[in-house]
Amino acid sequence: MFVRRFGRGLVWAVVILAAITGVRSWIVPPKAPAPAPAPTKSAPGYPSAEAQAVASRFARAYLTWDEGEPTERAELLAAVLPAGADTEMGWDGKGSQEVLAVQPGAVSTGDDGQARVRVEALIRRSTEAPPAKGKKKAPTPRPGDAHWVGLDVPVVTTAGRVIVTGQPGMVGIPARGPKAPELHAPQADTELSAATEGVVDRFLRAYATGDTDTVTAPGASVPPLPEGVKYRELTQWSADKGSGTDRTGTARVSWEISGAEIEQTYRVELTRVASADAQRWQVTAVRGGTVTGL
Repeated sequence: MFVRRFGRGLVWAVVILAAITGVRSWIVPPKAPAPAPAPTKSAPGYPSAEAQAVASRFARAYLTWDEGEPTERAELLAAVLPAGADTEMGWDGKGSQEVLAVQPGAVSTGDDGQARVRVEALIRRSTEAPPAKGKKKAPTPRPGDAHWVGLDVPVVTTAGRVIVTGQPGMVGIPARGPKAPELHAPQADTELSAATEGVVDRFLRAYATGDTDTVTAPGASVPPLPEGVKYRELTQWSADKGSGTDRTGTARVSWEISGAEIEQTYRVELTRVASADAQRWQVTAVRGGTVTGL
């Protein structure tokens, strides 16, 4: 009797278990979960910094020529050109020109590792080419005048390096910039401006003489200006509206440099320092320009 009841109970237990788990799962083993896809490796970005460096070296060599020393230009160009390339690069071997500075710009990438690098160069011509026959002479810099020119340099990546692939093209540079956008100007705190003008004036005098430690807040470090810069005056000082012990303002300063007087603009950071018997404002940092929110 007991065996029959036990067997009947066992059958019902199996039926219930089958209903819950499904008979198919007893016969067909469950599929193993699909493996997670292997992470894809993104292609490395174009070596823009190296392309700019190579294009800058090329531009300096390409735009420098001296008919008395033709081999020097060829040797410098060979270092950034493909093996066996023409190192004269279209130069007829005459004239004289020097490059005073180069500034790399945008890198525009193309197919097969190719790119075009804009380089701006400050050049000084020693001689001027005569105007084309039958054409009016265009305004050109006088011999010895320095001016900027643009150069589009074609480059390519190969064997882990960037090289120049061929002749560049000289392009124009805009004579003036676009219209500036409307920028937010901070409101002035007239009371704080008046209270801290003397502090800023003393700091600027020390800024030019090299003794900034005595006029900056404890823990602040402001490197002095180089020798040869003389302080003339604080032409304008305006502290921004705000609150708290740390404040910022804009200073216009007149310096004397190389026999000339020039006005420049700074953002000056101040902090209120408290001692046993008094409170005073002191400078913590100074940065050129008018950028706010930094």
